Amino acid sequence: MSESRGPLPLEDVRVLDLTVARAGPTCVRQLADWGADVVRIEPPPAPGGGGDAATGASRHGSDFQNLHRNKRSLGLDLKSQSGRELLYRLVDGADIVVENMRPPVKYRLGVDYETLSARNPRLIYGSISGFGQDGPYAERGGVDQIAQGLGGLMSITGLPGQGPVRVGVPISDLCAGIYLAMGLLAALHERGRSGQGQWVRTSLLEAMVAMLDFQATRWTIDGEIPAQEGNNHPTAIPMGCFETADGYINVAGPSGRLYRNFLDVVGLTQLRDDERFATAALRSANRAELNALVAERLATRTSAEWIEALNAAGVPAGPVNDIAQTMTDPQVAHLGLVSEVEHRALGPQRVVRNAVQMSRTNHYMRRASPDAGEHSDEVLAELGLAPAEIAALREAGVVG
Repeated sequence: MSESRGPLPLEDVRVLDLTVARAGPTCVRQLADWGADVVRIEPPPAPGGGGDAATGASRHGSDFQNLHRNKRSLGLDLKSQSGRELLYRLVDGADIVVENMRPPVKYRLGVDYETLSARNPRLIYGSISGFGQDGPYAERGGVDQIAQGLGGLMSITGLPGQGPVRVGVPISDLCAGIYLAMGLLAALHERGRSGQGQWVRTSLLEAMVAMLDFQATRWTIDGEIPAQEGNNHPTAIPMGCFETADGYINVAGPSGRLYRNFLDVVGLTQLRDDERFATAALRSANRAELNALVAERLATRTSAEWIEALNAAGVPAGPVNDIAQTMTDPQVAHLGLVSEVEHRALGPQRVVRNAVQMSRTNHYMRRASPDAGEHSDEVLAELGLAPAEIAALREAGVVG
């Protein structure tokens, strides 16, 4: 599928996608959404196979369709010399290569940074690993939940005393992908000055520790080990999730004018002069008492009534939605967070768009996620191969 909506910011960038699973494809999806010509290189599909050759995931499932939109697919056997030679020819004209193999695997296949940059010194090579390219854990397989645990996130997620709880999305995968995309764009910008490519690296572990943010510096600077706080903010009170007459809401009235207005709206004006809650430090020390008083008041009215009254007073408040409620929320609809793209076999597919918008060279959906090897002939023809050559490579199992 192709649309004509004006220039895209990365439309002059060629990306070779050697990634599997989620972190790497998430990185490449950012580049693809901004217009990069992404060629996803994957093993030739098995005869009659309908899944992703690398992971077995259903290519026609919602996850795959959302993850690989705006890309082309080239089926190529990188374990064969002929397949690697074709990859090298593609590398000669590429700007970026992205991979998320275990560190030893890329060297075994001959698709490592040193090998590829020797052919193309302007190449920017992006890598995501589980725990880093070297070090004591470098050769371990890394998946999101392992990184969530090792990276400390599970120790601060969940209700106090509940035991470790994983976040409900693969947060280290997603963040590693987004961090790498930022690094690749920075390297691309720098190449405009130096003319040189470089190796850009991150890992699930690095992304997870970076995402700890203030929780990490509570230890590195303050020497404090953060604990589970459930739906309460770790340091700002009152800020959290409270039950109403018909559901739950989140509220944030922790200090200054917000705190005073919050007390007025919920009918606790008398607490303005209560010494137990006079400062942020005292509110933190006496959080259980304050939250109990707030909870008692919020239980008397509906979520909608409180959300309207609190927001009218400038106090942030909002509902606790399930996914269906979120995706049909009027603000989500106004922002156009769902985009439609036409798949040649599945028809219209509604996917979640990139979270950033630009005023002049904005992203848009150009292609549905490709079937395996859907663009092999097209990509190899662009490389200069004749139809007979492509047919011979397909017959030999090099191309799919």
